[in-house]
Amino acid sequence: MTKGLFITFEGPDGSGKTTQISRLAKWLEERGFAVVCTREPGGTVAAEKIRDIVLDPELPIKAEAETLLYLAARAEHVEKIIAPALAVGKIVLCDRFSDSTFVYQGITRGMNLEKLRIMNTFATKGLEPDITFLLDGSPELLEARRQKRGVQDRFELEGLAFQQKVRDGFMQLAREEEKRIKVVYALQDLDTVTEAIMSQVEKIICNRL
Repeated sequence: MTKGLFITFEGPDGSGKTTQISRLAKWLEERGFAVVCTREPGGTVAAEKIRDIVLDPELPIKAEAETLLYLAARAEHVEKIIAPALAVGKIVLCDRFSDSTFVYQGITRGMNLEKLRIMNTFATKGLEPDITFLLDGSPELLEARRQKRGVQDRFELEGLAFQQKVRDGFMQLAREEEKRIKVVYALQDLDTVTEAIMSQVEKIICNRL
């Protein structure tokens, strides 16, 4: 492909985004594609330091400050990692992107979505994913997954009511952008989830070749 492909993965914590990104990356690399795997917040040294701040459960932050930190990390991420990779035809797989801001800081925190979209466009210079996979699942079952993992950040400690708002927020975005956002039930067998994702990616690649 002469033009890069930007694929994002969204969903509540514990939905298996990291696992599915790893599987998809391996599948793509076996077919000769150059792949960049990254995450938000993160991807650069500065963005990873911002990640430590915004996810620290012992460091309460007001919604406005939290949002600005996320957008600062995203601006750095797009400028130094995502945009350069896309420019040379690579496939970028990103664990969270703008949709997480719209859900976590917008819908669940009550911030104005239209203002967030304007601010996000400034941070990303208008970059949007080609396709987004929303890994969905029951908050109760995903909570059980997270407890097995044993690591919890500030958002994971918000409780089930908050996690239900998160799920509702993502589903709201999926209804609004059904062409871009593909919902995949995350609590199926791992191979079934992977196959559903690969099928959609294969269609996009075929259209690009």
